[in-house]
Amino acid sequence: MLKTLKEIEVSGKRVLLRADLDVPIENGKVGEDYRLRALSPTLNYLLENKAEITILGHLGRPNGKEDSTLSLKPVAARLSELSGRNIDFLPQLPPNPSGLIPKLLMLENLRFWPGEEENDPAFAKQLAGLGDLYVNDSFAASHRAHASIVGVPQHLPACAGLRLAEEVKELGGVLGDPERPLVFILGGAKTETKAPLVPNFAEVADSVLLGGLLMFDQSLRKITHTVFPVDAVETFDIGPETEKKFTEIIKNAKTVVWNGPMGKWEEKQYESGTRRVAEALAELPAKTIVGGGDTIAALSAFGLLEKMKYVSMGGGAMLEFLAGKKLPGLVALGY
Repeated sequence: MLKTLKEIEVSGKRVLLRADLDVPIENGKVGEDYRLRALSPTLNYLLENKAEITILGHLGRPNGKEDSTLSLKPVAARLSELSGRNIDFLPQLPPNPSGLIPKLLMLENLRFWPGEEENDPAFAKQLAGLGDLYVNDSFAASHRAHASIVGVPQHLPACAGLRLAEEVKELGGVLGDPERPLVFILGGAKTETKAPLVPNFAEVADSVLLGGLLMFDQSLRKITHTVFPVDAVETFDIGPETEKKFTEIIKNAKTVVWNGPMGKWEEKQYESGTRRVAEALAELPAKTIVGGGDTIAALSAFGLLEKMKYVSMGGGAMLEFLAGKKLPGLVALGY
């Protein structure tokens, strides 16, 4: 079982809140802010219950070095606007955390410190010194064995935030007893992480539709339940016949999970496949679960994000969870 925030006394406690802060930054400002808005239930609950909060998170891949383009300062500014509360920004770890009265703080990008991705025990202990209680609301990073995900809970009482608990419930339903036909749609460019999981999805799904770079992986053709495109637009999108084939399968589905666009949708001449799939899902009365940064960005650009029944914050974490893998961040919470 997963211990959740509402089972723990938070009033007057210094809470370390691990959040999903990995949002696009454009010209020094936050672009698509869905992940920040999804933090609201947990953040508001903590504020209403008089907790003192230090928000932890990462942005991009600075590889343990400071990079001004990946600072969380604009994220703190945007989250201040969304929450209606002033969030103080902390560029460095304080030498004496016990003398810190946080109220509401955001620490700089954790990945500026090499100890975060190395899961350095000393760094985890240093972070833990900032709080009395640890709350993980970052499902998207919970497949990473990093200091702020698995190290800090070794030093503090720990629980799941409201959004993380919701993710586990919603995605767990797909593995439990989903309404069928159950269809997985996989695309995008990250074939090295997705291709090894296709056999796992094929075991639970009635159909696995493959687009993006996965459609060129011949080794996946021998897996039952996989459905490949029958035509393509150059190598950057599925073709019109495939659009028809995929949308026909989608129309008959009762549960659909989508992760990864069908092609290079950001360019007009290659957006059709992703748009047609998005439109088919938007019209579907069935349960639709979507996830992954590129998928959310595409749906948002098409104005269809609100039509999805559930939007998961996880990309890789969502796929690993649905493939039956144990996520280190959930294991650290006793799940």
